[in-house]
Amino acid sequence: MAINEHPEVLLYTRIRKSPFFHASRRHGVAMYSTYNHTYHPRHYGDPVEEYWQLLNGVTLWDVGVEKQVEITGPDAFQFTNMLVPRDLTQCAVRQCKYVFITAEDGGIVNDPVLLRLGENHFWLSLADSDVLLWAKGLAYHSGLDVTIREADVGPVQIQGPRSKDVMVELFGDKILEIPYYFLAEYDLDGLDVVVSRTGYTAELGYEIYLRGASRHGVQLWDKVLQAGEPHDLKVIGPSHIRRIEGGILAYGADMWLDNNPYEVGIGYDWMVDLDQEADFVGKQALRRIKEEGITRKLVGVEIGGAPLGAYNDGSMLDFFPVHHDGRVVGKVTSACHSPRLEKNIGYAMLPIGLTELGTTLEVQTPTERVRAVVVEKPFIDPKKETPKQAVRPAPG
Repeated sequence: MAINEHPEVLLYTRIRKSPFFHASRRHGVAMYSTYNHTYHPRHYGDPVEEYWQLLNGVTLWDVGVEKQVEITGPDAFQFTNMLVPRDLTQCAVRQCKYVFITAEDGGIVNDPVLLRLGENHFWLSLADSDVLLWAKGLAYHSGLDVTIREADVGPVQIQGPRSKDVMVELFGDKILEIPYYFLAEYDLDGLDVVVSRTGYTAELGYEIYLRGASRHGVQLWDKVLQAGEPHDLKVIGPSHIRRIEGGILAYGADMWLDNNPYEVGIGYDWMVDLDQEADFVGKQALRRIKEEGITRKLVGVEIGGAPLGAYNDGSMLDFFPVHHDGRVVGKVTSACHSPRLEKNIGYAMLPIGLTELGTTLEVQTPTERVRAVVVEKPFIDPKKETPKQAVRPAPG
């Protein structure tokens, strides 16, 4: 919905607003979607221009839609370790982990970033599904002493190669000491924030999680804008071109409740630990799935034909079936035209027999049927060397 086309329309809806809604709206949001029942700025006019701004400079994103499910209490570690298939004994305090939350049948409920703020204090920074209700239901029947709530916390992302310069303006050189997928807590001129070296870009980047976000969201936004001014900071939406290039998945598009971690191509070692002592939800089902093998898998594809643009995911791809030998065998789950690679790329869920690299297929786009081929993913920087790079203060 392009709300800005009709600024006189009053939005009396049940859709929530991010703590940064009014601040980000000042920059001319061209398209909103909804995510976790909240308005989400998709872009501000030209997603391709925003992609280049991300690659070459520094960008600010309103990601207040990433709701924080907070888990505390004497049994918080035990409960959270039951919630996810990763072994959280390997997660230190002030460390972050990308995790799946799995159902009893091994299906994926969500794929949040987990932040461990204390021995028994966790945040789950959510993708788009109702994890709060899932976690509260599990907690009620678990017999464990935990408190689960949605914290009044809102994140913004500062992403791109010059993100470190803006963060130094805000926090000083000490911010550069945060390793990839770790966090630190700061007082930013009276604002209580958590900073993590994470993001949705496969670029160098940070997230600032603001406590008391419902009261102080605009204040944080304006501080970041001021710090970014000398560095030509731009406000953009999430770059789906860059996330597809980087092999990042989108819940609700590339995976859903009827998919398990093995089907999406990540999970055998680091995302699902079947050898850990904890009996996490879905453990027996995932053990059986691993033993029996999967029948379908998410793969990277290069797609021929005319450029597909910047936004093709979820329901937009209802008309992107994959054909082989004259029959429909799967579907494209996300796709875009990569300006750097100068080709259409994406992901497709296919029968396991058609997932070998080099397999040729056909994809029906809204305008034509075109050739496609199965390729490696991620498409760029498969070892994530860019976001993991060492950062140092700028000279002089």
